[in-house]
Amino acid sequence: MRAFFGSMTGRVFLTLLLGTVFSAALTQLLAEAERQRVISDFRSIHALDRAEQLITAAEIVPASARLAYLGVANRPGIRLEEVTGALPVAPQHSEFTAALAQRMGKGYQFATIAARPKECDIPRPQSSIFGPKEALWKGACESIDVNLPDGGRLRLQILPPPPSVLATETDYRLIIALFLGSIAVLAYLVARMTTRPLKQLAQAAKDLGNDINHPPLVLEGASEIRQASAAFNAMQARIRQYIAQRTQMLAAITHDLQTPLTRMRLRLEKVGDHDLQERLIGDLSAMQQMVREGLDLARSTDNTEAMQALDLDSLLDSVCSDATDASQRVALHGRAGMAVMGRPLALRRCLANLIDNAVKYGNQAELTVERAAGAARIRIRDRGPGIARDEQARVFEPFYRVESSRSRESGGTGLGLPIARNIAEQHGGSVTLANHLDGGLEVTLVLPQAYPGK
Repeated sequence: MRAFFGSMTGRVFLTLLLGTVFSAALTQLLAEAERQRVISDFRSIHALDRAEQLITAAEIVPASARLAYLGVANRPGIRLEEVTGALPVAPQHSEFTAALAQRMGKGYQFATIAARPKECDIPRPQSSIFGPKEALWKGACESIDVNLPDGGRLRLQILPPPPSVLATETDYRLIIALFLGSIAVLAYLVARMTTRPLKQLAQAAKDLGNDINHPPLVLEGASEIRQASAAFNAMQARIRQYIAQRTQMLAAITHDLQTPLTRMRLRLEKVGDHDLQERLIGDLSAMQQMVREGLDLARSTDNTEAMQALDLDSLLDSVCSDATDASQRVALHGRAGMAVMGRPLALRRCLANLIDNAVKYGNQAELTVERAAGAARIRIRDRGPGIARDEQARVFEPFYRVESSRSRESGGTGLGLPIARNIAEQHGGSVTLANHLDGGLEVTLVLPQAYPGK
């Protein structure tokens, strides 16, 4: 859950959800307040109409039959009865009393009783946006003494609506639940739609790191997204052009150097001093090796070789057999039992470099192959001194050697591991180092069964 809300999708979803819910809740609260006001006003108007009718009818009915009439005419919520005793009156008319007096006109006298009917202080079920609740009636609720023109005295009581009426009002809890659910779904869809182009751009950047020839982004969606995709495609094209130019330049340099280097070797054969001749030939061989491996490093980031399904076990058998034929001590344990999508020559170069390093610095290479989580894990262990932890990251830097004082013959050019890692990453894999508990260095090469970037 924390990972989701830490993502762009989660944050956009939460912002939309909270913003929409807050706006809807505020709107609903204002609407509910207005609804209650309208209901109260409607109830007051209805009570005024009913009170006017009762008082007018009671005046027409003879005084002897007035009590019987009132017993039949009274309804829940409004009651008119004869005055049985005097009660303290309020110093001024209530709003309802004033409105009723204005309706009835002259000849009638009204007085608001100071004490409200006991029904006014009894909580009653009322509906709200949070569901039914117990609350006091906020509309007109009072007792009014009425003096008729014929001298009769009546007492009018305006009471809250009966609970049976209030109970039929709407329960908003289900409506709120449906509203929140629909808003959550809508917010999530909008968040996904908004962040999908960002995810596609991030995935394209990741694929670009693994394969410079990955298909360009499709220009679709909003104008800003199309502009970003077009800029990304242009950047990819420029990087691809730069890499191609660099590879061509290195290839040309290598080719042009072959002739003078060969000429130098022929001339060195004529040097009379045997010791000097051997030293110069050694330096010349180191130069030729550096040129070749420099070209290999440039080609390790080149993806022109076609991808194809490869039987990993057969490839390992072939590489180990070649190493054994070259008098290298190599042992292979385990079987991957899977095919991988890869470039045959590049993967062969990757494995050969790792085996050469193990044999050069640890006298032998022990390969252990296993299959785990849709990937092949190849461990290559040597019997050498290992590499200090603080040096393990630096050995992947081109031309870096742990022992800079060592000769090229013993220390190499420092390009074997960078080339191997470049090739592994081009296939969606990785190369890591660790010192084995029983001594020696263990290099782990991980290759996925199917690289989705291809």
